[in-house]
Amino acid sequence: MTRVPTTRRRRRPTKTGVVLSHELIVKTAIRLMHEHGSEGLSVRRLGIALGADPSSVYRYFRNTDDLIRAVADDLIGQYLADFAPGPDYRSTLRDLGIRIHAALVAEPRISTLTASRVTGRPHEIRVIELGLGILRNAGFSTAESARHYHAFIDLTLGFASLDSSAATLVHGTEESDDAVWGAVYAQLPGDAHPNIAACAHALEETMRTSAYPRALTVFLDGLEAQLRPGEPPRPAERGSTADRSRSAR
Repeated sequence: MTRVPTTRRRRRPTKTGVVLSHELIVKTAIRLMHEHGSEGLSVRRLGIALGADPSSVYRYFRNTDDLIRAVADDLIGQYLADFAPGPDYRSTLRDLGIRIHAALVAEPRISTLTASRVTGRPHEIRVIELGLGILRNAGFSTAESARHYHAFIDLTLGFASLDSSAATLVHGTEESDDAVWGAVYAQLPGDAHPNIAACAHALEETMRTSAYPRALTVFLDGLEAQLRPGEPPRPAERGSTADRSRSAR
């Protein structure tokens, strides 16, 4: 179904007196996903929540997939709201990554559905332009900037999806999973499992938190090594909330 241009869409109130708009439909879809998860997002349920004929949604979105892309782009807009690149490419890229990861993990029911999507919409266009600009201004070629941006965003979205999945587990499951590190791995005999035994306490501590900040640091160290070969990597950055937690864990 062809999307009707905004200027041609009817602004007629629904039977409940609400005037439909792109923004209202997206916000209502987000609310439904908060309440019911991804399975709660259907055109029928959306129509009921809006007090409108479900078919009216198709004046704004081609189908449910088109709506999901709009929801994903709205989430991108949240972490870009007050973001401004700084003079140092490494700190700027780290800030952007932590923002993306934190925003997605804060909305686990939405991010598990949208993290892998390519929206082609304004907020996504902005973040890609920003990311490539950060890398090109640092001194990477256009081809290197594209490859590094690909690695950066997939690293960030991949960890966000993993940590968001952990946040949506049935209550109590996270605690039982975390307990395995102490109850099972810390008890394994050193003669049969010398490496696990040697690292057991460190494993129990680190596996309770998100590995994203550390993985991001390793990635940034790799960029630094390519950009300035022979120089030692910078000290690891501190202070991110993601350093201390894995989603809500």
